[in-house]
Amino acid sequence: MKREIVLLRHAHAENAAPGRNDTERNLSLRGVAEARAAGHWLRAQSVLPARVLCSPAQRARQTLENALGDVGAQIEPRIYEATPGELDALIDEHTDAPRLLLVGHNPGFETFVALLATGQSGDFRGMPPGGIAWFEVEGEAEPGCGRLKAFWSP
Repeated sequence: MKREIVLLRHAHAENAAPGRNDTERNLSLRGVAEARAAGHWLRAQSVLPARVLCSPAQRARQTLENALGDVGAQIEPRIYEATPGELDALIDEHTDAPRLLLVGHNPGFETFVALLATGQSGDFRGMPPGGIAWFEVEGEAEPGCGRLKAFWSP
């Protein structure tokens, strides 16, 4: 069964304010523009997801909101600070979704992109803020099984 996995890294965020938790960081003005551009690209490519999983971090939720509006996303705490293995396991819990969008963070995203595309976790080239990696996979998301359909960055 072929399905698509789309990873959207949160856009640029403001620096952490003293005494505030990292998860409370908001998007910067630049980040808002990046998120809107990401949404424009996703719509132009007709890459609207069947299911959305989003990190609980404020900057990730704001990225999704500015990119696609209210799409009924599921807030998924496991995305925040996830390792590639944890992302893989999470994605495999949603094999019934023909196109799954995850909104989250580096370094987990950039390492997972490399692992899915090449089978090697050290091959990553980076996942810029607001960047999108769009894959097609057959069955479970195993190392090296992903065909990169597109990579976009603002």
